[in-house]
Amino acid sequence: MIKVLVNGAYGRMGQAVVKAVLEDKDLDLVGAVDIVGEGDAGETVGLPKCGVSFTRDLQTTIDSVKPQVMVDFTIPDVVFGSAQVALKNKVAPVIGTTGLSDDQKQELAKLAEANDTPVFIAPNFAIGAVLMMQMAKQAAKYMPEVEIIELHHDKKLDAPSGTALQTAALISEVRKAHVQGNPNEKEKVAGARGADVDGMHIHSVRLPGYVAHQEVIFGGLGQTLTIRHDSLNRESFMPGVCLAAKSILGHKGLIIGLDKFMD
Repeated sequence: MIKVLVNGAYGRMGQAVVKAVLEDKDLDLVGAVDIVGEGDAGETVGLPKCGVSFTRDLQTTIDSVKPQVMVDFTIPDVVFGSAQVALKNKVAPVIGTTGLSDDQKQELAKLAEANDTPVFIAPNFAIGAVLMMQMAKQAAKYMPEVEIIELHHDKKLDAPSGTALQTAALISEVRKAHVQGNPNEKEKVAGARGADVDGMHIHSVRLPGYVAHQEVIFGGLGQTLTIRHDSLNRESFMPGVCLAAKSILGHKGLIIGLDKFMD
């Protein structure tokens, strides 16, 4: 069994990960770290006692329980430092927290190489979302006029989402950058057309009631094509989280995207 520590274990996503790890026969929960939370992690997520209590300090917990993998669902301001701590201790981070900058990703890549320990970053752990991104890349070869709308709960801290940025990056591999729409258009309100990535516009919606959703809209002569994915609850991410935790140790360096484990 693979020994897993969950960082950010008391948050909504963290608790879902704790439950998923406890229910996976190939994974062994050995640590649950969070700045809040107390008591047995199993009982907290509605399962029988598991013998793992919430702890506050990541380094102390790593020293104590010797995990092989750290699944991180904290916040953007915390995840980079946590990943550095894990890598320096030869613990492979599986990062679900979005908001890392390109420079931070490169720093983690260097640290992964220096410590011979892989690090994985997932813009989205939902397998359906990965398929949506792959299908969007394929469609963009034939319909290069495209916009992305991503919709999330109103507690999300970053915009655009990591999924939207990854989708745009994949589309850019097959689509030549160009300006879309009327070249003389003017925004009556700043930001009305959304963010611009190589001429593609990304729109971010934040409202209560949403979990994580995205649609990629393509336009062509007399037709449109919409590819949409909806995560209706946090459990939708758990098969991907467990897949990453079980797959990462067979890889090296920085790995981005769940598709790398879906061959």
